[in-house]
Amino acid sequence: MYGLLIESVAEFIKSRYGNSTWEKTRKKARIENHAFSTHQQYSETFLLRIMRALSDIVNEDPNVLLEELGVEFVNFVSQYGYDKILRVLGRHMRDFLNGLDNLHEYMKFSYPKLKPPSFFVEKETSTGLVLHYRSTRKGYLYYVKGQLKQVAKVFYNLDIKIEILSEEQTVDLSHAVFQLYFKNDQYNIVNSTASLDQLAVARGPCFNLPMESEIFFELFPFHVVFNRNMVVVSLGHGLSQAMKHAEGESIKDLFNLIRPLLSFTWDNIISHTNNVFELTTIEPVKRSSTPIDQSNLLSHDQTTDDCLKLKGQMMFIKEWDSIIFLATPVLENLDIMFHTGFYINDLSMHDSSRDLVLVGTQQSAELKLALDQEKQKSKALEESMKKLDVEMKRTDQLLYQMIPKKIADRLRSGEALMNLCEIVPSCTILFSDVVGFTQTCSLLSPMEVVSMLNSMYTKFDSKLETHNVYKVETIGDAYMVVGGLPERTNNHAEEIIEMGFDMLDAISTLLNPATGQPLKIRVGCHSGPVVAGVVGIKMPRYCLFGDTVNTASRMESSSEAMKIHISQSTKILLSNKPYRIVERGKIEIKGKGEMKTFFVSAKLDEDGKSIKCPFMEIYEEIKKKEEMNKKANSPVTVLNEEPKTLKKIHSSDSDKSLGSASTNSTDFRTRFRPITETINSTEETTISTVSYSNTLNFLERLGNNNNQVDDVNKLLKNTKKQNSKKNAIFKSITCQIL
Repeated sequence: MYGLLIESVAEFIKSRYGNSTWEKTRKKARIENHAFSTHQQYSETFLLRIMRALSDIVNEDPNVLLEELGVEFVNFVSQYGYDKILRVLGRHMRDFLNGLDNLHEYMKFSYPKLKPPSFFVEKETSTGLVLHYRSTRKGYLYYVKGQLKQVAKVFYNLDIKIEILSEEQTVDLSHAVFQLYFKNDQYNIVNSTASLDQLAVARGPCFNLPMESEIFFELFPFHVVFNRNMVVVSLGHGLSQAMKHAEGESIKDLFNLIRPLLSFTWDNIISHTNNVFELTTIEPVKRSSTPIDQSNLLSHDQTTDDCLKLKGQMMFIKEWDSIIFLATPVLENLDIMFHTGFYINDLSMHDSSRDLVLVGTQQSAELKLALDQEKQKSKALEESMKKLDVEMKRTDQLLYQMIPKKIADRLRSGEALMNLCEIVPSCTILFSDVVGFTQTCSLLSPMEVVSMLNSMYTKFDSKLETHNVYKVETIGDAYMVVGGLPERTNNHAEEIIEMGFDMLDAISTLLNPATGQPLKIRVGCHSGPVVAGVVGIKMPRYCLFGDTVNTASRMESSSEAMKIHISQSTKILLSNKPYRIVERGKIEIKGKGEMKTFFVSAKLDEDGKSIKCPFMEIYEEIKKKEEMNKKANSPVTVLNEEPKTLKKIHSSDSDKSLGSASTNSTDFRTRFRPITETINSTEETTISTVSYSNTLNFLERLGNNNNQVDDVNKLLKNTKKQNSKKNAIFKSITCQIL
C-alpha cells in the first residue's frame, strides 16, 4: 500500500477530529511512522488498523467512517493533480465506470507496484447499472462506496444512491456487487435476451473488414488469437520469437490472467471486452543465446526468471468465431527488453511502444534519483519526528506528575483556568509529617535533610500506584494526599486509610540519621467537600480549597506518633469496613473548638482479628515508653537552656531516686565517665547504641536527687568540649530520655 492512501487518512483525521485525535489513533493502531511518503510502500494493514482505532476513540461506526474517508480521498488527491485525470476519464458517469480499470493502468506509471481493484459494469438501464467490484484487499467496500459517490457529485453533478447487493470473500479475493441508481440518459438499450456473443458484438469493439489476416497480424506483432476451446491458433511474429511452440497449446497453459480479477474462461472474457486485460507468461521468457556478456547489461536488481507481461484489449471476431488479444509487451526498461530477447524493431511503429521504452529508460534514472532523495528526506523527517515524540512523552510525563492528566489535556486545548475549577461534594484528605523534624534538622546538614526526605517521599510515592489516590503536594516534611480526586470514587476514605497504613509501614524501614532510630510520622485524615482547580500562571499547580483541607491538617497536627487520626466524618465513611477504630474522645482543635476524633489502630482480617503490620513494632515501643512515663510519680527533670544546667525541682519526692541502686557521688561519677568518653569518640552526626544505652541507664538512676543534680551540672561543665556538635548530641540525648 502506497503512502498516498495513508497520508489521506492522516489528513482526514486531523482535519475532522484534530491533531490530538490523530496522535491517539496512531498510537492505538501501533503505527510508529509520523509522516508518510506518497510513493513509498507501507504495510497493507495500516489503513484498516487506523480506521478501527479511530472508530474506538470517537465511538462511531467503522463502515460510516470508511465511507466518509472515501469521500475525502477524492478531494485529497486533487492537490496532487489527479483530479485532471478523473475529469477526462469519461464523458458521462457510465463511461467513467466502464473505464475504471483503465484509470488504474494509468496510475501504474507513477505507482508501478500498485495492486488495483477490478470493476465491471452490467445490466445498464436508464436509471442506473450494476457494478461488480473485485479486489485482493478485504474490508474496503464502504471506502469504494464513498469514492464513487464523491466522483459522481464533483465531476458529473450527480447524486447517486448505492446499494450493496451482495458481498463474497474467498481466501485471496473479495467480490461485491453494487446497484447504482442515477439518471443514465446516455444509455442505449441493449436487448437483455441477447447471447453473450451478440452482447460482445453490440457492446465491445467488433469489426468486419475485407482484410487478409496476414496484413492484419503484421499490424499487431504481439497479438494472440484463441478459439472457444481456449486453444491458441495464431501468435504475432514478435511474440513467436519468444514463444515458438505456443500455437496449438491452451492459452491457460501459457498465460496467467492478472487483470481483471476473473477466472480465465471464454464467457468471462466475452462479457468484459471493455476492460484492459493483463496476462503474464507462466514460464520465464529469456534470451536463448547472445553474442555479448549479458551480465554487463542487466541491472543488479533484475532477476533472470522474469516473466513476460502483456497488456491490451480482447476483441471478439465474429467471422473467426475467436477472440484476438491485441497486446503490447510491458517492458519497463532496456535491460528487461534485452533479457527477454526483444529488440526495438520488434515493437509496433503505429503506437507509442517504442517511445515509451526509450523515454522510460531515460527518465527512470531521473525518477529513481528523485525518489531516493524523497526517501532520504522522509527518513530524516521520520527520525526527527521520533525524537520529537520521545521529548513530547517526557514533557507529558513531567506535566502529568504536576497536574492530573485530564486537567492537563483540557489546559493544552486552551480551556480557561476558571473553567477547570470544580466543586467536589466528598473526598478524603490525608496529611502526614515527621515527628521531631525541627530537632532532627538542627543536628543534620541540609544535604542530609534533603536525602532523608527524598528517601521517605520516594517510598510514599511508590504506594500511590497501588491505591487510587492523588498526591497534591509536599511542603517540608508535610505530605498531602487526596482520595476521590481527580477521578471520582465512592471508597475514597478506605483508599486513604490503606495509603496511611502503607506509609506507616514504609517509614518504619527508614532510620533517622541523627539518632539511628526509625523515623516516626503522624497521620491525620478528614472527609468533606472541597473546591479543586488549577491556580496561577507561573508554575500552575492542582490545588484544593475549603475547610476540609484545614480540618485534615488539624487532624495531623493533633495526632500521635505512628497513629492514624481521623475525624467523625471519615469514621462514618469507614463504617462496616475492616478496621479497628478506637475513640479518642473530644479534644480541642485549633480554630475548630472541641471535636470528637478517633484512631484507626489496625486492619482486620475476615475473622475480625488484627492484622499485624510491620510498623506495629515501633508502635508497641512507643506504647511501652508511654506506660513508663505514666508510672513516674514526679515531674521530670528538664534542661535549663539558658544557664545550661539541670534545674532542681522541689517536690515531696525530690529525695527519692528512680533506680534502686546507690546514688552516691562516687558511683555517679563512675557511671558517668563511660558516657562522656563515648560522646567524645562519637562521629559528629551519629550516636552509637552504647552511648545511648549508657545515658539511659545513668539518667534512670539519677532521678530527682538534688545533690546529684549539682554533680551533673559540674560534670557538664567539665565535659564541655570545643566541638559544639558533641555537646549538642549529649544534650539532645539527655532531653529525649528525660
